[in-house]
Amino acid sequence: MNKVYPLDVTSRYPRGASPLPSSGPIESENVISVQRIIRALRRRASLMVAVFVLTFAAVAIHAFQLQSSYTATSRVIVNTRDQNVVDIGAVISGMPSSTSMLDTEAEILRSRTLIEKVVKRLDLVNSPEFNYNLVPPSDWDVRVSQMKAFVKGLLPFGKSDAAPPPSPPPGSPEAIEAERALLDSVIDSVRGRIGVARVGPTYIMEISGSSGNPKVAATLANTLAEVYLDNQLETKFQATKRAQEWLNERLAILREELREAESKVEAHRAATGLLRTGDVTLTEQTIRDINSELTAAQSEYAAKSARLRNMNEQMRANRGIDNIAEAQNSTAINNLRAAQTTLSARKADVVRRYDTRHPEYQKVMAEEADNARQIEAELRRIASSLEQEVLISRERVNSLQGSLNRAKGELAGNNRAGVEQAALERDAQATRTLFDEFNNRFKETGELEGITDADAVIDSYAPVPTVPSFPNTKLNLMLGFMLGLALAGLAAVVMELLDNYMSSPEEVESVAGVPFIGQVPLLPAAGNFTKTKIKPADYLIEKPHSGFAEAFRHLRASIMFADIDKAAKTVAVVSSLPSEGKTSMTFCLGRMAAMSGTKTIVVDGDIRLRQLTEVSGVKADAGLLEYLFGEARLADAIQTDEPTGLHILPLTDRQHTPRDVFGSRAFDALLSMLQQTYDLIIIDTGPILLMAETRVVTSKVDQVVVATRWRKTNRGTLRETMKILRDFHANVAGVVLTFVDLRKRAHHAYTSANYKAYAKYYHDK
Repeated sequence: MNKVYPLDVTSRYPRGASPLPSSGPIESENVISVQRIIRALRRRASLMVAVFVLTFAAVAIHAFQLQSSYTATSRVIVNTRDQNVVDIGAVISGMPSSTSMLDTEAEILRSRTLIEKVVKRLDLVNSPEFNYNLVPPSDWDVRVSQMKAFVKGLLPFGKSDAAPPPSPPPGSPEAIEAERALLDSVIDSVRGRIGVARVGPTYIMEISGSSGNPKVAATLANTLAEVYLDNQLETKFQATKRAQEWLNERLAILREELREAESKVEAHRAATGLLRTGDVTLTEQTIRDINSELTAAQSEYAAKSARLRNMNEQMRANRGIDNIAEAQNSTAINNLRAAQTTLSARKADVVRRYDTRHPEYQKVMAEEADNARQIEAELRRIASSLEQEVLISRERVNSLQGSLNRAKGELAGNNRAGVEQAALERDAQATRTLFDEFNNRFKETGELEGITDADAVIDSYAPVPTVPSFPNTKLNLMLGFMLGLALAGLAAVVMELLDNYMSSPEEVESVAGVPFIGQVPLLPAAGNFTKTKIKPADYLIEKPHSGFAEAFRHLRASIMFADIDKAAKTVAVVSSLPSEGKTSMTFCLGRMAAMSGTKTIVVDGDIRLRQLTEVSGVKADAGLLEYLFGEARLADAIQTDEPTGLHILPLTDRQHTPRDVFGSRAFDALLSMLQQTYDLIIIDTGPILLMAETRVVTSKVDQVVVATRWRKTNRGTLRETMKILRDFHANVAGVVLTFVDLRKRAHHAYTSANYKAYAKYYHDK
């Protein structure tokens, strides 16, 4: 007998009433933990191993079947030179040392032009390795062709293959086009075997050639290096030739332009009569002289005007001659002031000796007055002389200003002519400079040393390789190993994401938001809970100490003590969809309760399919509907399960009624009557997502137990069920997982119920 796995009914919720919460899940179902990852990997171990083995084997087989390829590398040093941007010779004498130019040379090495020269030099058009038209057909191709010909020969309507079209005549456009197409295909093939790379920040280029033949690989690399050098020489020769031709033509044009420019300069100078003294013209020198004289005259005029204003102000203010500078400098004034001093002394002596009425005093006073009149007259004379000097200075300033204006007018005319003259001279000088530069470059093009030397040298020729560069078997195997691991992990992740079904207590509680109160395991041989013909309810009686029986004892205890304040008497067992083990669980739970000494009755509330009646095996002429419709007594409707004494209220095979059975007062009265008689009433209902009657029942019982099939019921379906129960204010004791394979419990995602389940429920029976 197979081992029976005991039931794990440990709940993480405290005992007590468990009404359905109004909010969603209590814990996110997308939380990732190390334990969850490990469990997922263990679940998918077989898949991961299979994916890894297949991937690694495929890569290994492919790696060992790859054709070997050899790679040879030659080195070229690019001799860059400093370039002078004003040196025309730099165009043909060397390459600049910039990174962009080195990258350009690398692209030239990869160009179709050079590859074409390599193809022609090595006659690779006639090489089967590069011209796939020359590859002989494989044995498989020959066999396929023979088989096709044989089948066509057997068919009555079969026709022999048409003869190939004739080749176009040599030299015709079609032949030339075909040759060009063939050459292009060979060039493309060779380009795929060529590699060019710069070695770090150096001037060294590595040229690599690949081939299945090591000698051919070395020949490709070395020939491309030689073709590159030859191409440089040819390019420089052509550049020199073109430069000489262009310079010669340009010099002839410049020579004529220079002659014309110099002629214009001389003709303009003769026409305008522009004379110069040193660096300036005569007019400019005259203006300089007049400006100097004008400045001196203006200073003199300003000084004399200031002296005149000061003298007039002092005289008007009668401040005395001591404050007048011109009076201090006048000899006559100084003599008169000395005479006045003498007269003042005489007057003082007369006053001391005589009376003011004395004639001598009157004489002195008359002399004093005459001396004062002389001083005043002298001052007026000085002022008049100073005023005359101011007028003369002003006239000189005006005269010089007029001369300056006339000189400036003359200079303006000269400047216009000078500007035109200067422009002509500049044009002539520029033409002369350009002519000299081109003439020098023309001479240098014929004398450049090393013009036949390439700007690169072959540092090392590619040796013939002895070890294939491809395939790298170790690397391929390592990549196969890593790819196998990656694909194995990806396959596990994808399967986890696609696997959508309920499978663990933690997941049930997370999605439903109510306690997980038990799980019903598969019987040792699997089925309704088993694949054998034995019924689960019978197995419960035959193996009362089995893990299967223990599961229902724990389930009964969880239901009975879900609410410690009130013992549950009426219990409705619901499921989301059909085939979730609801009916078998109801009957087994009823039998276990009856065997435990609890007076129990199970009611078949699935009025469409009557599954509880069928599972119990009772035959009745009257049942639940007959009693509710008043057609039979309750005692006549109730049947007894002989092995356990369990009472059963079945359904007869009468046609389904459209009447509201469970919403009626008769059903409410029935529940009240049964509660007075029985310790436990268990109602088997129809799937809640498919039967509206079930929703009514859940609102009228003490506890609701939700049956969820392990690995069959998805998350969305359970959420829909819990939402309906929440809407009908059902008191949910918890969720039970049915059909649990205790060896393979897992954790997966979900999808919702669909129309197929609905149609199956209503139309398959």
